[in-house]
Formats: sequence, structure tokens, C-alpha cells
Amino acid sequence: MNDIYQQGLRNYQARIDAVSSQEMVINMGPQHPSTHGVLRLELITDGEIVKEIIPHLGYLHRCFDKHAESINYTKSIPFTDRLDYLSSMNNSHAFVMGVERMLGIADKIPKRVEYIRVLVCELNRIASHLIAIGTYGIDIGAFTPFMWCFRDREHIMNMLEWASGSRMLYNYIWIGGLFYDIPVNFEQRCLEFIHYFEPKLEELDQLLSTNAIFIQRTANIGVLPADVAINYGCSGPMLRASGVKWDLRRIDGYSVYPELDFEIPVGRGAMGELGDCWDRYQVRVEEVKESVKIIKQCLERLNSDYKRTIDFDPRGLVPKKVNLKAQDYYVRAENPKGELGFYFVTAEKTDIPRRVKARGPSFNNLSVLSELGKGVLIADLIAILGSLDIVLGEVDR
Repeated sequence: MNDIYQQGLRNYQARIDAVSSQEMVINMGPQHPSTHGVLRLELITDGEIVKEIIPHLGYLHRCFDKHAESINYTKSIPFTDRLDYLSSMNNSHAFVMGVERMLGIADKIPKRVEYIRVLVCELNRIASHLIAIGTYGIDIGAFTPFMWCFRDREHIMNMLEWASGSRMLYNYIWIGGLFYDIPVNFEQRCLEFIHYFEPKLEELDQLLSTNAIFIQRTANIGVLPADVAINYGCSGPMLRASGVKWDLRRIDGYSVYPELDFEIPVGRGAMGELGDCWDRYQVRVEEVKESVKIIKQCLERLNSDYKRTIDFDPRGLVPKKVNLKAQDYYVRAENPKGELGFYFVTAEKTDIPRRVKARGPSFNNLSVLSELGKGVLIADLIAILGSLDIVLGEVDR
């Protein structure tokens, strides 16, 4: 591994040394409002044209893998919240599912627990996509959508805080159950939010999607062909915007998603070429609409088939200690940004894993930037980077 690293350093230094007199090396970041965190992009430019992009990572490295190998499975859940900190519920859901499957209790989780998990995960998915849409708008000069998205996201954060006690890092989904049942009248408040939010979403869609300036800045920019997306390991809206109908909620059918009716939005090249920045933006808008449909169905089931009862205990299957047989196991789930996976290597007679490896979608999605950014204007590079929707806490881990 060290030889590979040293060879990479030599290649990097050789490319910098080969910069011609007409080229310029420009650093974008690591403190830059349009890099969405502490990402440093070293650009080799010829005037306003980007010839090559050299990304530098590691400014937010927090050793998630090593932390998870030094504490037990239950104590690792708060650390999963801090990967993609904009979608903490989805992160912990994936991690918890893996441990439950290794324990052999995945099929015993009460349906009410499963529907609550999907409900809070889809609320978190909407909140994450609102950040993506709002910050993308402000990246290319649209200020109003940014304010609208944060206004509506605030309602979701208030509800998730009501359920879990925290606004961003929830530690709500536990191995075998939940921290607690959703509060009384949570279902009614959630439905009220949905009725408020649907017309606001249509208004947001109309404001950006058909705006002439927004289309000029995003259509035919950063086109990502499906084969390139697959080869780079892209997933989530990045992959679906290139026309690949791949969503783990349907492919793997985990939790209660097989019982729910929703579509998988894909890019169509409606405003430009298939897989461009506009398609990536539009897929996220359509996914928010599908999440609204899922939330409605979850609320309906929670109010009818799986009502709250006095004797219901959401912690009923929560183990006091997680002791597993020695095994290797990989679990994956559909995070708002793509495939989030955890690879476990367990050890006998201990509740501390030998190895935990997180596969974050933002890392793979960011890796294709060097391919998409060649030969574009610096201003268009900002539009391309914003369309990736990365969180550096997940890239660096």
C-alpha cells in the first residue's frame, strides 16, 4: 500500500513539474464556499479552462473505521450519525440492519418499528435533498431557493428532534428496535407538515427547474455517461440521473420498502443531454416527491394496522450485549447520496468487531469529478461539483 502511495506522489509531482508557461495552478479550497466542506481542488488551468483536477482529501478525517473496531456495536451507532451528518437516520439504519442480520433477529423486528424507521429515514432523505437543492441553487446564483429549502428543512428537524431529542445526530435507530416510540400525535403533526410541504415543493420545482438561467448553467454541463458512472462506482441520484434505474430500496427490498408503492426517478435528458447537471438536480426533486408518497403510506399504516398500544416496547429486542459468531458480512442500504455499505469482520466471544469498513457513496461520487471537470470553464466546475452533493464527513470518514 505504501508503494502505491509513493507512486501516486511521484505521479502528482511529475504533473505539477510539467505545467507549461501558459498553464496556471490554482487552489480551490479547502476553505471555499462552493466546495461544500473542507475539500481542496488543485486546478491546472489554461486561462478560464480547467485542464486537469487534482483533489486533495483528508482534512476532515475522524477515523470512523478504527473507532468502530475499539468499541462495541451499540456504541458505534452515534459515530455512524457523523458520516453523512445530513442523513444520520439513514446511516444508522444501514449499520443496525447489518448487526440484526448477523444476530438472526432481522425477521423478528416488529412491523411498527420498521415503519417508524422508514418514516424517519424518508423525512431525513427529504431534509438531505433540500440541502442539496438549496445549496446547488446558491452555488450558481439563485438565492431564494436556498432560503425556501432551509425554511422547510427546519420543520423536519423540529419533528426529528421531537422524536429523538437531537436536531442532527439522532442515535434513534437502535439494534433490535428504537430509542423510543414516536411521541403521541407525531403522526398527525407529520401529516400536517406533508400537506403544508407539497405545494411548497411544487413552487420550488417551478422556480428552479424551468428557469432559463438555471437551465443554461446546468443543461449539457458535466455529462456523466452510464458506463462511466458504473465504472467509477457511482450510486444514488448520480447513477440514476445517467439513466440507470438502480435503487437499493427496490433492488434489495430491505425493511418494509417492498410493501410500499413508489417510483424510481431516472434522468431523461429533458433539458439537455442525459446525465448532465440538470438531470442530477431533477432526480433529487423527483425523489423528494416519492419520499412524500412513502411517508403518507407509513403514516396510514401506523394509524391503522400498526397502531400504538400500551404494551408496545420499541426496545423489546434490544440486546444487552451483542456477541456474534466469527463471520464476514456486508450490508448496504440506499442513503440519500447512494449506496452506503458496512463490511463487518466479527470475532468470537466479544462484542467488539475485528474490522469495520464503511463504504460511503460520497467518496465514489466525488472520484468521478476529475473525469467530468476536464475541459470545462471554472464557473462550470462549480456547477458540476454542486451537482454531486457530497458531504466531506463521509468522504474522509
